[in-house]
This record gives sequence, structure tokens and C-alpha cells, in this order.
Amino acid sequence: MTKRLLMLVGALGIVLPLLASGPAMAVNPDEMLSNPALEKRARDISQELRCLVCQNQSIDDSDAELARDLRVLVRERLIAGDSNEEAIDYIVARYGDYVLLNPPLKPETYILWGSPVVLALLALLAVFAFYRRKQREASAGTTASLSREEQARLDEILGSSKGDGKA
Repeated sequence: MTKRLLMLVGALGIVLPLLASGPAMAVNPDEMLSNPALEKRARDISQELRCLVCQNQSIDDSDAELARDLRVLVRERLIAGDSNEEAIDYIVARYGDYVLLNPPLKPETYILWGSPVVLALLALLAVFAFYRRKQREASAGTTASLSREEQARLDEILGSSKGDGKA
């Protein structure tokens, strides 16, 4: 009975955090618009904008104060009559293309698009260089021979260990 109880507690300890780890919507009730159509548009826009503090979350998912400010700003733009594109353009004009979770491909954003490829190539180059060096060291080690003094000392050590019966 105790084993079963411990197994159940252990399973719950694994399962409960996984269930709770879903995306947490950080939009507070005081930020929400009373018009459901405008609120849906605001949520759609918020899913496209990056939290500049968290960097890998949309502002819709982030609890950061800056993300909250951006969510409020998006809602203000929609209330002012902006289209989705106009609201996004307004935010991009203030914060740059980096605020977009999917930035456009243009000269100013080449570094955003190219850095993962460059880093992957550098990692492959480092792995290649590592194994190449290991091969060189291994081949250099097999061709190197011991000097006469070293060989004599090795024979002496090996001979004495055989005589002790420890080998």
C-alpha cells in the first residue's frame, strides 16, 4: 500500500508540472476591451509581437511590464481606429523590426535571419577541427617511439610488476 501511494505521489509530481506548463496568457482583465471583435484583433496582433524583455515570447504570453505596455498600446491604437497593419506598423516604427516575432527579410534584418545559420556553421567547423586534431594526435602518438632510456625503464617497470605477481 505504501509503495503504491509513493508511486502515485511521484507520478503526480511529474504530471502536474507538465499540465501546468502550458502557455500562460498574461493579458490581465483590466487590459481587455469590452468589444469582443476588437479584443480578438488585439490578441491576434499581440501574438505577432515579441516581448523585448523575454525575447522568445509574444507580448500576449509575457508578464513583463514592457509587454503589458505594448498590449495596452495595441489596444489604444485599435480603439483609435487603426487597422491591424497600422497598429503593427506603429509599434514597429517605435521599436524596430526586432519587435516582430517573424521579422521581414530585408538588409536591416539579415543578421536576425542569418545568425542561426552562421552559428550552426561555426559549430560544425569547431566539431570538424576538434576531430581533425584528435586524429592528428592519435596518428602522431602511434609513430612516436620511446628512447632507449624510456624503453629500458618501461621494461624494468613491467618486469618488476610481473615478478611481484600483481599483474
